[in-house]
Amino acid sequence: MEAGNVAYLTMQVRQGGKDVRIMLVGIEPGKPGEPGYLVAGRPITHTHYEALADIKTGLKLGERIQIRRHQYTVVGLTRRMVSSSGDPMVFVPLKDAQEVQFLKDNDALLNERARTTANRHLTAPRAGIAGRRSGKPDNQPHGQCGAGAHQSRLQRQEIARQIRRWKHLQAYTRDQMEEILVAKLIATSAKQIFMFLVILSVVSAAIVAFIIYTMTMNKIREIAVLKLVGAGNKTISGMILQQALGLGLIGFWSARQRQPCGRRCFPSMFC
Repeated sequence: MEAGNVAYLTMQVRQGGKDVRIMLVGIEPGKPGEPGYLVAGRPITHTHYEALADIKTGLKLGERIQIRRHQYTVVGLTRRMVSSSGDPMVFVPLKDAQEVQFLKDNDALLNERARTTANRHLTAPRAGIAGRRSGKPDNQPHGQCGAGAHQSRLQRQEIARQIRRWKHLQAYTRDQMEEILVAKLIATSAKQIFMFLVILSVVSAAIVAFIIYTMTMNKIREIAVLKLVGAGNKTISGMILQQALGLGLIGFWSARQRQPCGRRCFPSMFC
C-alpha cells in the first residue's frame, strides 16, 4: 500500500480579468493524490512552479497564473476534478502549496513589524506567556473592526479607502461584502439550489397539470351536457381555470399551515 501527502486550500486567483474560486491541492508527483488522468499536457515533473488545472477554471496549457507571490505555469489539464462545493481544483507541488498556505504576504509582515516596534515589551523574554496571563488587549496579534450601519455609503467607502491607504489592511464595505458572499463564496451553491428549484417547479407543474387533466376527463359527460344546453367554450374554460386556481390556493394554504411545524426541523429554509 502506497500513501502520499496532500494539502488543501480554498482560494481565489485572477484569470482573464476576473476572480476564479478554486481549491488549491498540494501533491507529491507520482504518489496518490494527483489526478487520475489528463486530457491534455503532461504531469508535474519539477518541484516548483508547475500546475495542473481542471478545465472548469478556464486555464489553458502554457498559461501562467499568479498565486500569492509566485507565478505557476499550467502544464496539464484534467477534467471532473472539483471540490465538494463544486470549485475546480488546481494541483501544485506539495511544498509550494504549504508555502502558499502558511507564508504571510507583504502587508501582513509590514503590519507585524510595525506592531512589534510599537509594543517593544512583546520582544522581551517570556513576554508571550506574561501577555497571555495578563490578558491585555495590546498583546493580541489580530483584531477585528466593524463600521456602523448608520453611516452612508459614501462615508463607508471613504473609511475603507483610508484604511487601505494608511493601515495596509484590506477593508470591505457592506456592498462589497455582499458581492463577495453572493458572487464568489456561495455562487456554485446558489446555482445548484436554483437548478433544484427549477426542476422542482417543472415536476410540480406537471403533477398539477396531470391532476387537472384527470379531473376534467372524469367530468366529460357533464361537459357534454353543458355544450348541449348552449354553454360556450369560454364558460367551460373558465370553470376549469377556477378549478385549477382553487387547487393552487388549497395547496398554498396547506403549506402555510404546515410551515410552523417544520420550522424547528429546517430552520434555514423558513427564517
